[in-house]
Amino acid sequence: MAVRANQIFVNLPVQDLKRSVDFFTKVGFEFNAQFTDDKATCMIVGENIFAMLLVEERFQSFITKKIANAAETTEVIVALSVGSREEVDAIVQAALDAGAKPYNEPQDHGFMYGRSFQDLDNHLWEVSYINLSAFPSNQTE
Repeated sequence: MAVRANQIFVNLPVQDLKRSVDFFTKVGFEFNAQFTDDKATCMIVGENIFAMLLVEERFQSFITKKIANAAETTEVIVALSVGSREEVDAIVQAALDAGAKPYNEPQDHGFMYGRSFQDLDNHLWEVSYINLSAFPSNQTE
């Protein structure tokens, strides 16, 4: 049996929940008030995709290891696929305007275009558009 999840919840530690909510609101994300309190919020990323932003104390209650210092180490890159190059640029520009730091240079492979940023807690986010009709064939003639 192949695993097929119905939803994904990415859990991210944040230092200041209000600051993070303000930042991601400026980027264009919305939040589910039903799963929000003073220690956590549920950010709606897609139809069945969510990011739980948890203050570090709350995040620590779920783990026995130390929380990684995202300014020094990288454990994950949150990668989002969107519908157009323009949407990539708009999302990343909104993040930069809201205080994010640029990460890598934009990547343009013709069939795939992407940009990345670090949020206020230094988590890495990558936003890309993939044009499957222009995807190179792996077949040789």
